[in-house]
Amino acid sequence: MSIVYFEDVEVGQKWVKSITYQVKKEEIIEFARRWDPRYFHVDPKAAVSSVFGGLVACSAHIFSILSWFGTHGERRTASMAALGFDDLHMRHPVRPDDTLSCSLTYLEKRESRSKPDRGILRTAASLSNQKNIEVFSAVIIAMIAKRPQ
Repeated sequence: MSIVYFEDVEVGQKWVKSITYQVKKEEIIEFARRWDPRYFHVDPKAAVSSVFGGLVACSAHIFSILSWFGTHGERRTASMAALGFDDLHMRHPVRPDDTLSCSLTYLEKRESRSKPDRGILRTAASLSNQKNIEVFSAVIIAMIAKRPQ
């Protein structure tokens, strides 16, 4: 796995993670039972009568999948801490057996004013399903390490 340090980041650079994540029906139900037990997340039969027309993953679950992409794959940012998330948007329902991919675009970077070993990075993140339909987007603000001396 390669690590992307602050110095490696080029604003405007876009990349797609080489891995994917398949969302299973059982996972949707299990996650929602604990965190968001609405009928269209936990009951496949009742979900048919919802505005979604079937079972869908809850937003917290989808956000968690975005976080999963941050720590898996061939390349990751040397993130020290998440500082915030802006512009979170649920673009399209995530359904059982959807296969999600993640793309990232570096929007802005600046050096830390108080800590010379790090910087702040704003990144646009997007999850898309197997039909190339964007299902979720967010802007991630993170503290990122500079390359060790």
